[in-house]
Amino acid sequence: MKAAGWGIRPEPGERQYREDGTLAREIWTLPLEEAFLEAFLRDLFENHWPGIRFGPMIQGAAYEWKCPGAPERIGLFDGYLTVMFANGGHFHLCIGENRGSPANPADPALAAHRRPSLAQIFRGFDRDGKPLTWGFELWNGKGENGLSVFFPSPFLNDDDTLADPPDFGRLSVWRAVAARWLGRAPEHLDEQGRGFRRTAS
Repeated sequence: MKAAGWGIRPEPGERQYREDGTLAREIWTLPLEEAFLEAFLRDLFENHWPGIRFGPMIQGAAYEWKCPGAPERIGLFDGYLTVMFANGGHFHLCIGENRGSPANPADPALAAHRRPSLAQIFRGFDRDGKPLTWGFELWNGKGENGLSVFFPSPFLNDDDTLADPPDFGRLSVWRAVAARWLGRAPEHLDEQGRGFRRTAS
């Protein structure tokens, strides 16, 4: 499954700017269909699990966990995607219609709260207008973040220390995701940033 079948355009649908006018983010809004989100998340966790960091991002808390290994199983049931790791637990994420059981149907308001309202791929920029972060975000029906996924950064090592010099080979996940889901070729722009360690100007 590729972007072409879902009408995702290669160019970002939104650009966000800081108060000083500098570009902060480019955003590609993704389809909310359960089939799309399942295929997209399976791609991330089956094919790119070694490098990604993931978890919810809420006011007052940010989680950036590493996968403990390749998922042992990924399944979909009653609107919930479950990613199961062999020795590291699992997580559930509502990506579709949660109906409950005939004996205990889901309350419509609660089902609407659980269901995704926004899914997007993003590229974040530093104050010099150079790419700094790349990833994916998913929000529920009340605009609460259920999942953020950060793709490997050329400016960080696997142990989260600053990379010096940057390792632009770590852009491989962003480039694979951008090619498959956004129809974008690799861009030299992604290799122009200085990262989190800024030099004095």
